[in-house]
Amino acid sequence: MPYFPNHPLEPGPDETRKMGEAVLDLVADFIRDLPTMPAFDLNGAQRLATNLRERAPEHGTPLPVLLQTVAEAATRGATSAGPGYLAYIPGGGLYSAALADFLASALNKYVSVWNLAPVCAQLEWTAIRWLCDLFGYPEQARGILTSGGSLANFSAIVTARATHLGEDFLDGVLYVTDQTHASSAKAAMLAGIPQRNVRTVPTQDTLAMDPHALTRLIEEDRGAGLRPFLVVASAGTTNTGAIDPLHDLATIARAERLWLHVDAAYGGPFQLTVRGRDLLSGIERADSITLDPHKAMFLPYGTGALIVRDGALLREAHHLSADYLQDLGAEDEIPNFSEYSPELTRDFRGLRLWLPIKLHGLAAFREALDEKLDLARYAYDSLREAGFEAPWEPRLTTVAFRWIPEPGDADAFNAALLKQVNDGGRVFLSSTLIDGTYMLRISVVSFRTHRDRVDEALHAIRIARDTLTR
Repeated sequence: MPYFPNHPLEPGPDETRKMGEAVLDLVADFIRDLPTMPAFDLNGAQRLATNLRERAPEHGTPLPVLLQTVAEAATRGATSAGPGYLAYIPGGGLYSAALADFLASALNKYVSVWNLAPVCAQLEWTAIRWLCDLFGYPEQARGILTSGGSLANFSAIVTARATHLGEDFLDGVLYVTDQTHASSAKAAMLAGIPQRNVRTVPTQDTLAMDPHALTRLIEEDRGAGLRPFLVVASAGTTNTGAIDPLHDLATIARAERLWLHVDAAYGGPFQLTVRGRDLLSGIERADSITLDPHKAMFLPYGTGALIVRDGALLREAHHLSADYLQDLGAEDEIPNFSEYSPELTRDFRGLRLWLPIKLHGLAAFREALDEKLDLARYAYDSLREAGFEAPWEPRLTTVAFRWIPEPGDADAFNAALLKQVNDGGRVFLSSTLIDGTYMLRISVVSFRTHRDRVDEALHAIRIARDTLTR
């Protein structure tokens, strides 16, 4: 096959290097400017979006022109990688993980079947094993890297269903709370569990699952001829960071012969810290755990994980053979990830987890997470000192709060307060409903968020309150 040095799909070494340098220059400028970018900005977004509605071109456009379009697009909307993004639980976008993604895409290795890229597959398995080790899982544990917590929760529910219910599963019942991430109920629906069989367990004052209520519901469902099979516990809810009583739930699940799955997409990485390990005590007893390293491990969006204590059960729930795969290697010391997952073909995700951990070491992540725990506590104490209602002490790094005007409509007041703070552009907060009450949220997760930006947020909140109460 001849080499076409001038073909646009096959740039030579010099052109490849120039293209890469142009991209890296854009990224360096973007990261440099993150602290000064508006935390949320839609100015001109509609115009830019409209300009992108076009037919596919017959001929190419110079790369610098295209990169300018990308740069403009990246500055519109929420700056979720920036220090002022306190609205939700973001993907931090570590630069080292971005480099790993660049490498993974350029190398384009297929790791889902180990013998096609054995060393790269081992690299990914090593990174997954680190996650298993974090929670004290045994050697027979297995795991997969997913696109996020939603797919991880889906595979966990499918595994629990296959293990406890078999192929006739329409009488199976699973248990959540009204604080459980909606992806679990959605995953149950996609896994074929009737929505009427998803039970909402009452919570305690802390917004954590009530173990006594769970036991009562299990007994009622068994009495009605149904088959309870799964409890989905939360290790860090989206609303407040609440953590369910994991030891109690593990004891109940074992006694009742149920699968315990812990959605630790947000809270799981805090296991690296002394405080987090204490808060998450009991998680090591779970049958499976969902993690989102793109949250509190600061990796790019698209990095989720599922680990399962008994890896054979994960494989049995997902593996089907195919004649066209007969030449590929049987599982040996390195798992065939395709046999543990809904995905046969996907990107080389392990590099974006392995490279940052190897480059920075776990101590760097631990230090950053401890700082976020401190900042959330600082925000909580400061808001209460300023007279705001903050009913739930932060278990992790999320604080729910509101101002109660006298007189006035509290919901309307806090909605106006949120708008004024966000319109300032330096920080971006969010709202939620908890037991029907409109609450505001600060969620400190980005590794780029430090005391100075939290102080800015608190100042903006107080100024907005004072302006609205005049």
